[in-house]
Amino acid sequence: MKVAIYCRLSEEDRNKQFETDDSGSIQNQKAMLVGYAMEQGWELYNIYSDDDYTGANRRRPEFNRLLKDAEAHKFDIVLCKTQSRFTRELELVEKYIHGLFPIWGIRFISIVDNADTANKGNKKSRQINGLVNEWYLEDMSDNIRSVLTSRRQNGFHIGAFALYGYKKDPDQKGHLIIDEEAAAVVREVFTRFSQGYGKTAIARLLNDRGIPNPTEYKRLHGLRYRQPAAKNSTLWKYFAISDMLTNELYIGNMVQGKYGSISYKTKQNKPRPKSEWYVVEGTHAPIIDRALWDRVQKMVQERAKPFDVGTIGLFARKARCMGCGYVMRSSKNRGRHYLQCSNRHVAKDACIGSFISIDKLEQLVLNELNRLSSKYLDKDELERNIEFCGNLKAQKDGILANIATYEKRVAELSKGIRELYMDKVKGLINVSDYTEMSKDFITDRDRLERLIADGKKQMEEIEVKMEVGGNRRELIKRYTHLEHLSREIVEILIDHIVVGKRIPGTRDVPIEIHWNF
Repeated sequence: MKVAIYCRLSEEDRNKQFETDDSGSIQNQKAMLVGYAMEQGWELYNIYSDDDYTGANRRRPEFNRLLKDAEAHKFDIVLCKTQSRFTRELELVEKYIHGLFPIWGIRFISIVDNADTANKGNKKSRQINGLVNEWYLEDMSDNIRSVLTSRRQNGFHIGAFALYGYKKDPDQKGHLIIDEEAAAVVREVFTRFSQGYGKTAIARLLNDRGIPNPTEYKRLHGLRYRQPAAKNSTLWKYFAISDMLTNELYIGNMVQGKYGSISYKTKQNKPRPKSEWYVVEGTHAPIIDRALWDRVQKMVQERAKPFDVGTIGLFARKARCMGCGYVMRSSKNRGRHYLQCSNRHVAKDACIGSFISIDKLEQLVLNELNRLSSKYLDKDELERNIEFCGNLKAQKDGILANIATYEKRVAELSKGIRELYMDKVKGLINVSDYTEMSKDFITDRDRLERLIADGKKQMEEIEVKMEVGGNRRELIKRYTHLEHLSREIVEILIDHIVVGKRIPGTRDVPIEIHWNF
């Protein structure tokens, strides 16, 4: 008689020197079962051993290999320490021990609880064992769920993996600390999105710079991670950026319980409604400050409005009136979306009343993009004939000049305020005169300081655009033969568009596209 020995340990293994070693409990099971088989005079076919697997896990690799070999009748007996080592599910007891094993000619024996399918008299005891084990599974599941719920409610991190940007605190179980190297990437993602970059564009920037995605980063640093099934798992994807931008863990809030198990019998989970999530504020140090978080969430909500991104919102803050320079606003009429100058009703003399449908503007931009691709892609002198980011450099120089002028004026005003104050101290002017005279100085200084701050912010945005713009050939190659534009493409390619008034007697509207290259 050939015997197959099956061993299993369900609790987390703590006494193995190496991950590939067997635990002490498994070794003890093997020694007991091999000794029993020798006493019976059976020939040992193989030992099947699953370490760190529960009795309700149907995906145990050695368990399934055992069943496959049993069906092929490579042995005559399955020997276990207890019936629960084989399975704790009553359903599997009936399916295999009482169902398929007899059909396959396989005898099942467990030593400690004296289960033996060759003994017709103990079938009821085997069924009772199965029922008790089933109850045990359910009670254990309830107890574990209760403990985990309590820890979630108290803000302890109970996940197997720390979120990208954080790592588990070695000195405090359930606490997260910032991983500065990864956190710098998280901050960049939030900052770039707040500056108008789309999620796909941000992912492409990170990939172009060779920055590993969260899974690859953890693998390279020896951290625990979940192995994705998809190929090219080292690359950043749209959804990784999207999930990051809305995850409250980055502002110091612990958010858990987004998914719940269907049953204690399966590892499958299902999404839980947001009202049932466990959210505890201020459990760990934030990576993203609240102001940036609020700004990003507002932008996420704006981009998630229930309308087609190819129409309304596509050219938001990008289209300007050719007459007055004001940013054009979107409007809707009879189901179609339009852009019109927001200044035409209050400054008719200064505004020409620029007006264009978003569909028409999109088509004009696509036509120009395709024209550029056909004109430049096959010319080797492209880089020599086209000055890279010319208009951006001109804008940058202009802003720098303005900032210098404003800063000089601020210094003069501050000096004037100090001199007025000294005149007041010396008694040359009274308090009333000082207040009245310095009021205009202070107001003007504050206004200029705001202009300086705005200018520096514009400088940062321009520098980012110049950094990612690339040369004209590469950008045009990437975006040729498009049927529709997306907000990400508009953000990357276009600085702004100047829209004129329809030419009388035609349906043509003149436009000027100011590219980011």
